[in-house]
Amino acid sequence: MEAVRKGTCAVGVRGKDCVILAVEKKSVLQLQDPRTVRKTAMLDDHICLGFAGLTADARILIDRARIECQSHRLTVEDPVSVEYITRHIAQIQQKYTQSGGVRPFGIACLIVGFDHDDPAPRLFMTEPSGIFSSWKTVREFLEKNWVADMSQEDSIKLTVKSLLEVVQTGAKNIDLAVMTGFGKVRNLTLEELTAVVAEIEKEKEAEAEKKKSRIAATAASREQMLTGAPAADV
Repeated sequence: MEAVRKGTCAVGVRGKDCVILAVEKKSVLQLQDPRTVRKTAMLDDHICLGFAGLTADARILIDRARIECQSHRLTVEDPVSVEYITRHIAQIQQKYTQSGGVRPFGIACLIVGFDHDDPAPRLFMTEPSGIFSSWKTVREFLEKNWVADMSQEDSIKLTVKSLLEVVQTGAKNIDLAVMTGFGKVRNLTLEELTAVVAEIEKEKEAEAEKKKSRIAATAASREQMLTGAPAADV
């Protein structure tokens, strides 16, 4: 769990007809290719995984999960369900907590996607101990701000807003994937993310201005009560 806590932030949000997966990207060196530094990966056409923790450990789990997805297709001629592959990943993580000569995987995973026979978006989380659970959204900030049946636009905005609580460098260090159906997934471009961040900043400024006005009005009202002066006509 210490490796997970020291890792970058990962966020998952389930909307009405979409599921959003976003991660904080570490700043890359000037000569480093940013395409090779990814915190999300497609396990199959309809399932995406994001992680927090050790990238090398994640690579092993991702490879095993991809093999299981393809093996399942060849065996039963159907794609895996999101819960099935989540359980498979959790079983691998749990096995490494009780085997001699190995250490537990130092990652926690967010797994999102759509089942081939169900239009509802799915969101699961696994822990290094091998525990997995289904979620609507993850962690305190999102629990306070998430509402049921959110639109795609609102889900994206909430996801980015939650990441901005910990990401200080803005859109350039955010990697966000939007899944809107079985096999329908795309990553937001830097321009799209920058526009979302700009809109959030405008909303924050407007909210701060309203708060400042309310405080000023309250202070003026209190002063009038103390001095006994009549309130000014508006």
